Amino acid sequence: MSNMPEIKLGIVAVSRDCFPKELSENRRKAVAAAYKGELYECPTVVESEVDMQKALKEVREAGCNALVVYLGNFGPETAETLMVKYFHGPCMVVAAAEETGDNLVQGRGDAYCGMLNASYNLKLRNLKAYIPEYPVGTAEEVAQMMEEFLPVARAIVAIKNLKVISFGPRPQDFLACNAPIKRLYDLGIEIEENSELDLFEAYHKHDGDPRIPEVVADMEKELGEGNQKPQILPKLAQYELTLLDWVEQHKGSRKYVTIAGKCWPAFQTQFGFVPCYVNSRLTAKGIPVSCEVDIWGAVSEFIGTVVSRDTVTLLDINNSVPADMYESEIKGKFNYTLKDTFMGFHCGNTASGKLSFCSMKYQMIMARTLPEEVTQGTLEGDIIPGDITFFRLQSTSDAKLRAYIAQGEVLPVATRSFGAIGIFAIPEMGRFYRHVLVEKNYPHHGAVAFGHFGKELYEVFKYIGIEVEEINYNQPKEVRYPTENPFA
Repeated sequence: MSNMPEIKLGIVAVSRDCFPKELSENRRKAVAAAYKGELYECPTVVESEVDMQKALKEVREAGCNALVVYLGNFGPETAETLMVKYFHGPCMVVAAAEETGDNLVQGRGDAYCGMLNASYNLKLRNLKAYIPEYPVGTAEEVAQMMEEFLPVARAIVAIKNLKVISFGPRPQDFLACNAPIKRLYDLGIEIEENSELDLFEAYHKHDGDPRIPEVVADMEKELGEGNQKPQILPKLAQYELTLLDWVEQHKGSRKYVTIAGKCWPAFQTQFGFVPCYVNSRLTAKGIPVSCEVDIWGAVSEFIGTVVSRDTVTLLDINNSVPADMYESEIKGKFNYTLKDTFMGFHCGNTASGKLSFCSMKYQMIMARTLPEEVTQGTLEGDIIPGDITFFRLQSTSDAKLRAYIAQGEVLPVATRSFGAIGIFAIPEMGRFYRHVLVEKNYPHHGAVAFGHFGKELYEVFKYIGIEVEEINYNQPKEVRYPTENPFA
């Protein structure tokens, strides 16, 4: 996938000057030997601020965009935290465990103690760093922690270099997808808001684009027998080229882009189609496109793409599973109650690779009030079964950042419905729905990553500054939500 950073990780060992510098140096070498990925091993061991400046120069010149500050021994708390302050990318701070009971005099590093001072100094300076759940380990354990840091680092680098391109205001009655932009800027994200008329003009400038037949052929290959509306493909191909050219021409100083697109009510009558299939294709290329100008939904999708390195989707948390369907197809076969299940749906924006089967169709909801021919362009099918993470980053109407994360799965049960849709199961979903999604005023759109990525997303949300009490998740049955009636 394109449109996401590659991480070049560096490691810098630190050493308090009353400890043998070789202790940190040798432990750093052991970590580097245990780590299987690309790694720049900074030769300077940081004992002072002067060393810190020298090491920063070395890691920058090596092209590192993420850094491990490694306490091979107790470490100098000022110099090591200034490394975090002045490095230009995300940092992880981790400490060495003692190796053997046979060398606890000259070979004892006291990094367990040093980690406390490091974390205290980071807090004093209002600095963010990734600190693993248990941040003290052997060379092999630290190498594993570095692997776990990579998706977090990718997301932080990506967010800091992201532009959101939006087209048009939200549709009427979609105020739930509110998008205060102040917090986008706080996160380092740029936004370019455009009119639908700007997009319409750009689309018509692509009339007769010589690249259209090639894109149509690619669509035909992807759709196969699901190509039920071949007559609409040239228009969809023209629209896809319009968006891709817009991204390249408007990226500006930013490296990465996501799009919040308009798709109704006037889009289909003026363009003559709906953009769902094109949105799905761009999302599969690593450029997520949200529906209904959902700006924070687009940012959420982008974070999920970068963390998972895979295609994501954006779905309505849409409807309950009928009781008779639960009784006949879920109960006794899967360990979920009826209230643990729901249907996630959107008109047709989920990429073909994430559908069990797919067909190009018309948008049934829109076609209830419009001619069917202008509503063509959706990609319909049941979402593939397997593990998922439902999540969303959101700024509230009063510009407060919050997020939710819930891991679950898509069940291998036919939906018997339309659109891009699946039967989802999340443990204790009923309570999560009431006491997080409803109680905290989240909109109906949620991003879906295909796999369990709760651990990584939780760390990303912490790193970007969301207070931990505002990172919500589905509480187990024995843990009560603050707003849950204890007598219910």
